[in-house]
Order: sequence, then C-alpha cells, then structure tokens
Amino acid sequence: MQPVSIIGSGTMGNGIAHVFAQHGYPVTLIDVSPDALQKGLSTISKNMDRQVAKGALTLEKKSDAMSRIRTTTSLAAGVRESALVVEAATEDIQLKLRLFQQLDEACPSDCILASNTSSISITRIAAATQRPQQVIGMHFMNPVPVMKLVEVINGYATDPVVTEKVVSWSRHLGKEPCVVNDYPGFVANRILIPMVNEAIRCLHEGVADVASIDTVMRLGMAHPMGPLQLADFIGLDVCLAILRVLQEGYGQPAYAPCPLLVNMVAAGKLGVKSGEGFYKYNPGSKEALPVSFQ
Repeated sequence: MQPVSIIGSGTMGNGIAHVFAQHGYPVTLIDVSPDALQKGLSTISKNMDRQVAKGALTLEKKSDAMSRIRTTTSLAAGVRESALVVEAATEDIQLKLRLFQQLDEACPSDCILASNTSSISITRIAAATQRPQQVIGMHFMNPVPVMKLVEVINGYATDPVVTEKVVSWSRHLGKEPCVVNDYPGFVANRILIPMVNEAIRCLHEGVADVASIDTVMRLGMAHPMGPLQLADFIGLDVCLAILRVLQEGYGQPAYAPCPLLVNMVAAGKLGVKSGEGFYKYNPGSKEALPVSFQ
C-alpha cells in the first residue's frame, strides 16, 4: 500500500487516519502538538475498540491497524514519502493556503494533495501551489469510520487521472465517492447548511421550540437527527463559517446566517464541543435548552 499522510489529528483527521490504517495503508498523522497527536491516537484506539465490541473488527486487526500509524510534529518529515496527503486542519482559508504552500515544497513531485474542507474553494487552495492539477477535495463525513460518503471535489485544474485515483482510494476504504465540481459548499453543505440555518430562523422567530423543530424533521422527514441537534454535532462555529462562504460565494441574501446563530457563536455556545448549544450536553444525555431570541 502507498503511504498516506494526514494533516490534523482532530475529529476529522483522526477519523481519516483510522480508516486508511484499517484498510492497510501506512499512515503518518501530523499535528503541531504532541498532546493533540496523543489524543488523536487515543480516539482512534477507542473507536476501534467499539468496532471490536460490535464484531466489525478483530483485536488482531486492530493491533495491526494501530501499528501502521506513526505520528510527527514535523510536516516536512511527515510527507516526504507520501503518495497522498489529506489536509484536515481547521476550516480557515489562510491556514489552508499556508499549509498547501508548505506541502507543495515538501511533498514528492507526484504526490496528490487533497483537502477535507467542507466548503472552501479547491481552486483557490490549488492556486497556492505549483501543482494545481494534483490538488483535489476529499470531503469525508463525520464520523469518518461510520459514514460512507466521500465528496470528491474537482478544482478548476484538477487532472482527471488524479480524480480517478482518489475515487479508487475512496472505494478501497469502503466508501462511496461522489464526484462534484468546485462551487461554494459543493453539494453536501450547499443543501444541508441552509436547511440548518432555516431551522435556526424558525427558533429565532418563535415558530417552535428546539425539541419541536427537531421532532418535526426526524419524524416528518425521516432524518436520523433534527437540524438543531445536527448543528450542535457539526459545531455552530463551523455552520457559521460555511454560511459565510456561501454568502460570499453566491452573493444571495438567502445564505445570510441567522442573527441567533451569530450571537450563539459569539457567546461561545458551539454545540457538543463546548458542552452547550441548542442542547446542553452531559455524559450520556442531552437536554433541549430554551434559547433566547436576542
């Protein structure tokens, strides 16, 4: 198997490392912090333990997969032999541009550079490199070990051969790749995040409370979780960032974020990761909160 490097050991990065290692790839997990890397490895181990408990993975295969993952805080050292790099850093355009400039300099000339971005232009990211034909979007869904979709995003200059390779890699991971073109939000978040924003508007305008909005969408539309709970799971800051990208990219008022979402992010109410958003999260439970319409 060709070696793969993952940039970022957070929720998405460790999930991507998990699936590549589980399917036989040598993986280098890269982050700026040794503590973050250790936390990422611990998360991978715990998630594999869940697979073992469900009979989806044996202890021997878990051990083999974990042995394929090495970690480093040195980007240059971590990518020097990679056939594919998947960037899964914070959804910050300036950070991604800097990373791709560095990757372009450090990676082998034939290495494919992929971003797990959920909304930022692949064409813009590719323009930071001298190899735009080898830059592509590889947008995994959260939680990565469970969700089947990989949104494969072609930038303006992406070589069709690169697309074919990424589609093949995705299928080898047991995923279902869907190839889309580079427009703000791509397909998944262009459709999903405005729906989430509209649910927040319903709450903001007093149409219904948190539990009722989520129940309508779960029971009426057969969604596995309501849009407000989903927003908490994604991260309200991430939802807001994607809406900003959509608003800037399309210039349409429909994509303007609801003021309630803006205020909640400003107040640090980010959802699951902060312990409180539209719900309050305690170990093993959640409680819908009465959100102020300010």
